Parts: sequence; structure tokens; C-alpha cells
Amino acid sequence: MAKILVVDDEPNIQKLLTVALTNRGHTVLTADNGVEALASVEFDKPDLVVLDVMMPKMNGHQVREEIRKRGNTVPILFLSAAGTFEEQAEQMQDEQVDYIPKPFKPSEVAEHIDAMLDPKRREEVARERAKREAKLHTIVNIMHRDRE
Repeated sequence: MAKILVVDDEPNIQKLLTVALTNRGHTVLTADNGVEALASVEFDKPDLVVLDVMMPKMNGHQVREEIRKRGNTVPILFLSAAGTFEEQAEQMQDEQVDYIPKPFKPSEVAEHIDAMLDPKRREEVARERAKREAKLHTIVNIMHRDRE
């Protein structure tokens, strides 16, 4: 199947996702921080990157930005318990990015990854992503309006 890079500074999350993804036939690589992630993206060429937002050395948004600066369009799935609605909305401008909030069920993450990688299901993922993006933009607009 696919080669998935899981980037998270929490070993338990790496283990949970490794089990869920290998059970679906994927090869799983792991990295503990953004610096390791960039090296793995360059060297191992994963098909998809699962990326925590809050990590030491570089946060997930910085890692995504650096990956894109290098011309790599690998799909990225952010896992985050942190981050503002504005940050999420900004990252969603990249059509190859999606978000799943923490806490999550490993099986749901694995299912979402399968859908992101399957050309037949990509349209379904795009529709769901567009709905979430519209909600995020509505929330951001309301928050900005209330601040004025």
C-alpha cells in the first residue's frame, strides 16, 4: 500500500498509529520532531505525512511550510489539540492538507488516510474538507467581527 510518515513527539501516538496503519497494509516511518520529519520527507519520500502541530524544534506548521518551500506536494494530515481557528483556516488553504483534532481514534485516522490516498475517494474527502473549511471561515469571521 502506501508509505506513511508519522511525526509526533509522543511515543504513544506513534505506536497507536503505527499499529492502525500497518494493520491496513501501510509501511510506517516515524519521526519525533520537525527536523527529523524534514529529513525523512527528503530521503524516504513518503506518500503521506501525519503531522502533529505542537512539537519541539519546529512546529507542524513550520514543517509544512518548509516541505512546500522545497517543492514537495506530499499530502499532510495534521493532528492537533492546539491551534487557533485562524491557524487551521490558513493551513487549509493548501489543498493537500487536512486536520483531525486530538483526541482521535486510531482507526478513524487510518480510515481518513486511506480516503486521502484513494483517487476514487479523494472527491469525498475534498467535499468533507470543504465543509470543515467553510465552518472554520465562518467561525473566524464571527470572531473578527466580535473583536471590532
